[in-house]
Amino acid sequence: MERLDDEAITARLAEVPDWRREGDEIRRTIVAPDFRTAIAIVNDIAEQAEALNHHPDIDIRWRKLHLALTTHDAGGLTQNDFTLALRIDTIAADHAAS
Repeated sequence: MERLDDEAITARLAEVPDWRREGDEIRRTIVAPDFRTAIAIVNDIAEQAEALNHHPDIDIRWRKLHLALTTHDAGGLTQNDFTLALRIDTIAADHAAS
């Protein structure tokens, strides 16, 4: 997968407004209604990550999920990061998380 340049990253970030860029990663925090829902969100993200063969870093703190995406093989952000970010946004919305 080809690494995106800064212009492409800026354009793609406009499509995922809950995500922010930090260096060669994009990050988002999701707040679930409760701990069980947070774990259900992680399970749904895992299914999508496996389907894409692209895996996020996830830090679980009670009902808060801190997520980071980057493509290590490419040394930065690629289309895969933004594809998974969009899927994660859909999962969060499906679980009434913010």
